[in-house]
Amino acid sequence: MFAKQIQENMNGMKKYVFLISLLLCKIGTAQVSDNLSLYRTDFKDVSGENTVSVTSYEKNGKHYIYAGGFGDIDVFSLNAQGKLSHVESQEQYKKKGPARGMVADNINGNDFLFVANKHGDAIEVYKILEDGALEQVFMIHDTEEIHIGIGITLQVVHMKNASYLFAGGLEKTPGLSCFKIHEDGKLSHVQSMKDDDKIHTDGIIGMFVHKIGGKTFLYTGGFQDNGISSFRVYESGKFKNINNISDNTSDRYLTGTYPVTGAQIGSNYYVIVGHRHHKYYKRSGFIKNTDFVYHGDAVSVFKVNKKGELVPHSVLIDDENTKLQGQTRIEVISVNNKEAIIAVGTRDDASIQLCKLNEQGILSPINYLEAGFPIYYGLRSLKIDDAYFLIAGSFEFGVRKIAAYKVGIEDPSNSSKVLKHVVGFKFKADANQEEIDEALESFVNLKNKIPEISKLEWGINNSTEGLSKGFEYCFTITFNDVHGREIYVFHKAHLAVGKKIVPLLDDVFVMDYWTKE
Repeated sequence: MFAKQIQENMNGMKKYVFLISLLLCKIGTAQVSDNLSLYRTDFKDVSGENTVSVTSYEKNGKHYIYAGGFGDIDVFSLNAQGKLSHVESQEQYKKKGPARGMVADNINGNDFLFVANKHGDAIEVYKILEDGALEQVFMIHDTEEIHIGIGITLQVVHMKNASYLFAGGLEKTPGLSCFKIHEDGKLSHVQSMKDDDKIHTDGIIGMFVHKIGGKTFLYTGGFQDNGISSFRVYESGKFKNINNISDNTSDRYLTGTYPVTGAQIGSNYYVIVGHRHHKYYKRSGFIKNTDFVYHGDAVSVFKVNKKGELVPHSVLIDDENTKLQGQTRIEVISVNNKEAIIAVGTRDDASIQLCKLNEQGILSPINYLEAGFPIYYGLRSLKIDDAYFLIAGSFEFGVRKIAAYKVGIEDPSNSSKVLKHVVGFKFKADANQEEIDEALESFVNLKNKIPEISKLEWGINNSTEGLSKGFEYCFTITFNDVHGREIYVFHKAHLAVGKKIVPLLDDVFVMDYWTKE
């Protein structure tokens, strides 16, 4: 009887998964997009101190993830189920980095990863090998003529007969530079434009490219000078300024202009701009212009006219129902003729906010996930088969994690339930009982260190059926929602306890399920 019930439940689940798959095939429709959520599929350790930048690349039908921060660049593969597998760790120039503005692309049949080495004052070029691993092939250092000191952002621009790499950073003499990319990965300088009071290139952290009517336009955000600029790029790689939009104290939200992306929806071209307001920076002397006004957080949408000029269009203002404080990365997940689905990564809200941009250029929130760690530019979207994923890395030193999330349909039945997290420990036969007791006490004490744990109960195995497989201690932790679980998983207190317990364990199991209280 019990087996029959299980089979019926499994058949029901298969039908549910099938229906979800059908819905995901229509990811562009309002009915589906309004219910999208994020579901973590995997997470892995990174060798660097943290994650600052993340990008991805498809090669030979496989998808590779490149995560860089202070320390090495870690290479992972990502499969269709959202599982990460470590490929290698690549040492950066000066063994520090951090790796910023990473972008991977194909140049005349060769695959390269371009990395701005922030504290190395250099751009590193790596060849992407057959298994996704990296091999350094070129490096260019900062000079008085080019603006790649404290390098932050890179953008590849493909023209008809050549490809170019644009670079910007946070140096004392900021500006925008262009380099021609040769098929062996070498870079040759084409043009540099020094920052002035007109253009917004002081602290370029975000760049995006639109091609409109056969013309190529590049958009840059100025973190220090609080604005956004548009440039026309020519076949030679030369570029000129088109127009500039500055912050104000009323309806614009460009103080600390940070991520810049865009989308074409139907015949309309949009540029989407976020900011991490200067009020969030505590480091003395870092912000050049401290005469700023804070009137909230928002994501700004600009419409692009036929001349490539930016025109203020709409804003999505942060409120009690959104997570937009300290935006550091905006990723376009999917685009069709009616709407674009985007993800906004935040450092100060430590969340990923899903939004929808409609054909009229109006941005509206969908759902958010509290990631449990701050995101600092390290967010990347990609598609594998018919599935959409986001990869996010923790900027927090000591956490050293990168996580994969699937974009899917929220199960409405979970809204009236609580989430149970079950953990079982099987200690090694030679583990000292005093050490075991100390480890158990530390785990129990998590309820006092992580407020998101609404309830924690545990006990020692008392079964007489002989099916416990050596597991002696079982914990059941209750969370009121999925956000609580994410915060718990990546909480420093939980990670510290894990380091203490894992060496004592012979085995561990973890199960989660939704239930009514």
